[in-house]
Amino acid sequence: MGIRKYKYYFKKPRTEIVKDIFYWLMAAGAIYIAASSPSFVRGLVKSYQQWRKYPRKKLYDAFYNLRRQGLIEIRNENGQIYISLTEKGRKTAGYLQIDELKIKKPKIWDGKWRIVIFDIAELKRMHREAFRGKLKELGFCQLQKSVWIHPFNCQPEVELLKDFFGLKEKELRLIVAETIGNDAEMKSRFNLTQKTTT
Repeated sequence: MGIRKYKYYFKKPRTEIVKDIFYWLMAAGAIYIAASSPSFVRGLVKSYQQWRKYPRKKLYDAFYNLRRQGLIEIRNENGQIYISLTEKGRKTAGYLQIDELKIKKPKIWDGKWRIVIFDIAELKRMHREAFRGKLKELGFCQLQKSVWIHPFNCQPEVELLKDFFGLKEKELRLIVAETIGNDAEMKSRFNLTQKTTT
């Protein structure tokens, strides 16, 4: 099962409002709004300027639909409205993060190779195929079976994938190597310029 089929399990946010809500809750963890306002959306707009760009009706519908889908939780606690992601919501937000991952290409290559080695059990076959598909999307090239290589720094991206797929240290390792033997073919694939010395 490839990354395209794996996406079926996570409903991708389609509107900017929903994306903003996910990013906001991922960054803040949870938010509190005074419950004195007749509408929590009115209190939201009043307390947080970034939401004023959206019509209140669309904003309310977005929060209502996310709550109906079980992606966010909205409850009243001690006179305040508490909004947070549910477990399902955190998984969907995690998908949103990995869907937009990109590895930055530096102006000058530092001459080091980043090698991803993974050994994902048969019980996690779906994870393995999806993980392999995402490595391809990020521009990795396969060096050997379950061994993939990239020339640029990708530790944050690999760590995010590791967390998202629930992989342990023994299942996934990132190695930085000065040499991989004859690397002429790989240099050609990545169109690399060797690092310069000053």
